[in-house]
Parts: sequence; structure tokens; C-alpha cells
Amino acid sequence: MANLDLTKNMKDEEKLYRYKGVLYPLIISPEENLRALENLEARSEDIMLVAYPKCGFNWMVAVLGKIISAATSKKVEFQFPPLIEFYGPVRQQSLQQVPSPRLLGTHLHPDNIPASFYNNKSKMLVVFRNPKDTMVSYYHFSNKNPVLPTAQSWDHFYTDFMSGQVPWGSYFDHALAWEKRIDDPNVMIITFEELKQNLSEGVRRVADFFGFTLTDDQIQTITENSTFDAMKKGSKESHGQIGNIFFRKGEVGDWRNHFSQAQSEEMDAAFEKYLRGTKLGARLNYDVYCK
Repeated sequence: MANLDLTKNMKDEEKLYRYKGVLYPLIISPEENLRALENLEARSEDIMLVAYPKCGFNWMVAVLGKIISAATSKKVEFQFPPLIEFYGPVRQQSLQQVPSPRLLGTHLHPDNIPASFYNNKSKMLVVFRNPKDTMVSYYHFSNKNPVLPTAQSWDHFYTDFMSGQVPWGSYFDHALAWEKRIDDPNVMIITFEELKQNLSEGVRRVADFFGFTLTDDQIQTITENSTFDAMKKGSKESHGQIGNIFFRKGEVGDWRNHFSQAQSEEMDAAFEKYLRGTKLGARLNYDVYCK
């Protein structure tokens, strides 16, 4: 993990850089990491978790860890989120020594995920969240996370998010790219809202997708220990001092406390343009969660 002390003497404009047209945080995802990733060798047994930032990634890391532990009796622990773009070249090399199944993750756009994950048919769990709550969570995350520029005002961040000028790029670009892969048997898309509504069913579906057999009691235990409130309560132990950065509210509908009427309508128009009529758009249940 990057040395957060380096951020103390950095100006906000120095914290991000562009790689192949997309913004990335310099401290945790330097260019050497992204270049090395192009040669990362995936395995068919890999468990790959993919999410646009603030769509529930850290929550699902914990859920997957519990599923793997319950099914294999192998304890899965992470000191930091297992995002492959955070791994330097040496750390990436050391992944070759990690026994299968390896739990890996990324915020990368699907077109920028190393080709070996597709070529070797690694299974990917993709988590999405309605765009309005995603934006609000990303806004607060940016103001708490020292490796990212301070979001300044909500209006300023809103403009950047809508234009895709935020780390890891445009929400809608990510969504459209995953829409093209939604019928891939090695891809499972689940939404944050589905997990909030029925976490036990989500745990069952995820376990089945990755080929893990769990008893009803195991599913119940995992569910009880994986509610967002339980995760937030235990975040100090699981994530140390940065726990409060990763787990804020985990609510559905918090966007109503931030969006102006005009902003809400502009987002509605963007959804209509890019995702209305798509399979992913239907899964997001936009009219229920964003109107």
C-alpha cells in the first residue's frame, strides 16, 4: 500500500494523472503498476471482483472472503483492498506464488482489465449501484481520502462526475462496456440495491456462481456478519484507521440529500440516453431508486 505520508506535501492537482486517457490516483496506482498489469497472468480459478468506485466493492470483498472461508476452511484476510492496480510490479510477480483460488479485484474499466482474465475464462463478479447514490458516496469518499483531490463543492464534483473527469473514468462508460458482456457465462452482475434488499439470496447466488457449496446455516451466518452495519462496526479491525473512509452510510436514496432538481433531471436524461432499454439498465431499477 502506498505511503500516505507522501500526500501531505502534494497539491491536489498532483494527485491524479492520466493513463490512456483515464484519470488515476498517482500514489496508489502509479503508471508502473498499470503497465505491469498488461502482462499479469490470470487463472481460470481466480475469483475476480469488479466494481466502479463506491458501488460496494469493499463490502463484497468481505462477503467473498467469508464465502471462501466457509466453503474451503481457508481463512481469507486482507490488510488492504485487493485491487490489482494497487499492486506494484514486484507484488504482481508475487501473486504467482499465491495458491488458488486467488481473490482479486479491480475498479478498472472492463476494456482495461488484463486480457488474460478473459482469455483464461476467470469468473468475474461485477457490482453496480444506481448512479445517483454512487456519485454521492464518491463525493464524500474524495473528501476523506488523502490520496485523492478534495472534491471542493458538491456542484464542482457533480460536474466532474457527469463528464467522467474522476479517477477510473466515467460511470456510464463502465456500465455500457459491461452491458456488452452481460451475457458472458463467466460474468455475473449484481447490484448494490439487490444485496441491500436480500443479502442472503445474494450470498447464495455469488457462492453458486463461483462453484462453492454452502449450507443454509453457513449462508445465514455469512449474511448476519455481512450486513453493512456489521461491516462498518468491524471496519476498524478489518481496515484500521482508514475503515471510516471506506464505510460511510451504505444507504439507498441518500442522493436526495444532495441533488438539486436540475441535477436530478440531468442525471435522469443521462440514464435515458445511455442505459434505458439495456439489460443492465433494467437491473439497476432506476425508476425505483432514482426518481
